[in-house]
Amino acid sequence: MPIIVNIDVMLAKRKMQSKELAEKLGITQANLSILKTGKAKGIRFETLEAICDALQCQPGDILEYVTE
Repeated sequence: MPIIVNIDVMLAKRKMQSKELAEKLGITQANLSILKTGKAKGIRFETLEAICDALQCQPGDILEYVTE
């Protein structure tokens, strides 16, 4: 998959647990896990904005494109 999701990296940098992020976003831990593992087919800008707000980061800190 050429798009890497680095939510775990940002969680570690912010010393935040997945459970806390899921609560802040108003989503289940299962849905957050789908995002974190890159298994999601897409992400809404609204969700991306909420993640960036909660983690105080930029979209590029979370999403990374790599060539295969």
